[in-house]
Amino acid sequence: MTTTTIPEVVVLRLPLYVRVLAALEGRGQGVVSSQELGTLLHATPAQIRKDLSYFGRFGKQGRGYQVSNLLKELRHIMGIDREWSVVLVGVGQLGSAILTYGGFAPQGFNILAAFDADPSKHGAAIGNVLVQDIAQIKSEAQRLGVHIGIVAVPVSHCQRVVDLLVDCGIRAILNYAPYQPTTPPGVWVRDIDPVVALQSMTYHLKTAEDQW
Repeated sequence: MTTTTIPEVVVLRLPLYVRVLAALEGRGQGVVSSQELGTLLHATPAQIRKDLSYFGRFGKQGRGYQVSNLLKELRHIMGIDREWSVVLVGVGQLGSAILTYGGFAPQGFNILAAFDADPSKHGAAIGNVLVQDIAQIKSEAQRLGVHIGIVAVPVSHCQRVVDLLVDCGIRAILNYAPYQPTTPPGVWVRDIDPVVALQSMTYHLKTAEDQW
């Protein structure tokens, strides 16, 4: 079954499965039931079984899932059993923080280059990554065989930068700008906006206040 037939909401849950399974493996647990996975992931056992059934048969009824085997299979399905080359565009405060964050490389995401339009930033090394002129991005992305682009630019530059990344042949983009860019088919964009996340929580806070 191809990934195009998998509901996107299921794809978005896969990293949570991997995180939980990795924690269980780290504790030395060999087998886990759909009931236990459901408790850990705040889902029903039926939902767990349905999600996993999209990708094959991993467990046996009444026996549960082999933690290490399921973790290995899901990592392979997600493509995180290999390393991915990443470039970042926008080396302001946010971009600099991303470059110095140590959580990407251990998970196989290697930021190999960073780009900015500001000449005063060119040549600087941040988190062991050299900041280059954005005019060099296409040649560098092709030379490095880049798979993923991270966008950390102001809203006014977001679409132009995304278009540039697409023109470089990059088909996966992590976008930190509070803007939803348009992309052609076959390009995947994940938008990360902490303000939107906070606003979604204030709805629940306001609703709770109204009930007091």
